[in-house]
Amino acid sequence: MANLFEQNRNYVLGDPELELLGDRTKLAQWRHKGMGPAFYRLGRKIIYRGADLNAWAEANRVDPGAEGRA
Repeated sequence: MANLFEQNRNYVLGDPELELLGDRTKLAQWRHKGMGPAFYRLGRKIIYRGADLNAWAEANRVDPGAEGRA
């Protein structure tokens, strides 16, 4: 799997790389609904680990060619 995010980096809201997933509003909706990638809440600060972002992206990967294969 190719990593979309740096494994050992922490990402905070406002980092342009997070826009691959969606804007701040979309990420806030996912957190509220218990969806999306794992995150840390430190006071009012939201932190995403690169390893968690990559794991979430891989878990949500769709391979259209694999649908019809058995």
